[in-house]
Amino acid sequence: MLRSRLVIPCVCGVLLAAGSFAAAEEVANWPQFRGPNSDGVVAVGHLPATWDATQNVRWRTDLAGRGWSSPVVWGNRVFLTTVVRLGDAEEPKRGLYFGGERPEPPTDPHQWRVVCLDLDTGETLWDRLVHEGEPASSIHLKNSFASETPVVDAQRLYAYFGNLGVFCLDHDGEVLWEVPIEPSRMKLGWGTASSPALHDGVLYIVNDNEDASYILALDAASGEARWKTDRDEPSNWATPYVWTNDQRTEIVTSGRNLARSYDLAGNVLWELGDNSSIAIPTPFAVDGLLYLTSGYVLDKRKPLYAIQSGATGDITLPEDATSGGPIVWSQPDAGPYNTSPLVYDGLVYVLKDQGFLLCYDAATGEEVYDRQRLPEGRAFTASPWANDGHIFCLNEYGTTYVVRAGAEFELLHTNSLDEDAMCMATPAAVGNRLLIRTATSLYCLEDGATLDE
Repeated sequence: MLRSRLVIPCVCGVLLAAGSFAAAEEVANWPQFRGPNSDGVVAVGHLPATWDATQNVRWRTDLAGRGWSSPVVWGNRVFLTTVVRLGDAEEPKRGLYFGGERPEPPTDPHQWRVVCLDLDTGETLWDRLVHEGEPASSIHLKNSFASETPVVDAQRLYAYFGNLGVFCLDHDGEVLWEVPIEPSRMKLGWGTASSPALHDGVLYIVNDNEDASYILALDAASGEARWKTDRDEPSNWATPYVWTNDQRTEIVTSGRNLARSYDLAGNVLWELGDNSSIAIPTPFAVDGLLYLTSGYVLDKRKPLYAIQSGATGDITLPEDATSGGPIVWSQPDAGPYNTSPLVYDGLVYVLKDQGFLLCYDAATGEEVYDRQRLPEGRAFTASPWANDGHIFCLNEYGTTYVVRAGAEFELLHTNSLDEDAMCMATPAAVGNRLLIRTATSLYCLEDGATLDE
């Protein structure tokens, strides 16, 4: 049963340094997975295009535990989640492989933590322990117990840990409320990863599992449940997207059985079938079109759709059709497995997990260029991002390939952090600074900086 518990604040972790965080209007924010618009485009600021382990590195902070959640930023504060295992941990391999299932939960204690760093210095401002105990569920060897990216606004931070609960904290690290989440079985024991979405004082969570799937709306101020709608879905890992378009605001969810859109009361507006058997990429909208995709690597069908607003009912395309009704265009084999696509300057970029980059016209779906191989490290989980005429693709080995945006594929730079730690988290960016999370550290990159080791 879901319940909200208000928590009386208490001091925990490192005392804050003097001063307050900058107001939203003064500093660009990165409040959720893939940024302000959930699309991976860094519209303000100039990010570095080249770096290594020290050059153009402003700071690096070591992180305890493991977490594949992205950092989020509000003002001068960087927030992230991690889970520390108080015992020996098995190291994962890079790339897609079978045999990573660990169907039984670990039996040693774990610590679920929320951490806040100073954006200028990387100093830890506070480190809040929100739960300690044995995990109630298992995860794939490559997953983590902190794979859901938190959401932050001007007042509060919302940290969601799948199969555990939602923890709302203020910017000083005080827990304001928490809502337990009943553990559910996930496909093959892979664990959870769908991040929450926040809109107009309501937090939306999609929990697709093997027992009883649902979408849940929580009041952001109190944690009280506004509504809960059951979903006829098996396990999925896609983050919901709140789409405010020219006709309405709707909550778009991806899924194996059906992609669905809900109104703000939890009623289904439209649904779309004929998807891939595993849904991970996050839907997003650019220039009035919604882009929705799924692409499990072993499926023949990996569709990418471009959908206009105003859809109702079942919008599934007839067999062999690539457009019709609200679906402006589709590509049946373009969908990526883990990464979310990117739309930048009128082009759609799709990064396949095996290291191929594809490009389509965003308005028509016409192919601009077919699979272009990125040179090495054929393992990509982090979603690509764009800034200042560049497309950035980070692989699991810590190497970022920088491609010139445009109709011709051109690899400009290959940037390595020269460390053994894996990279699976999608980076964050604010102003001129890029934040890359590895398995062991968080890097802040900025042109002209040099890390003094």
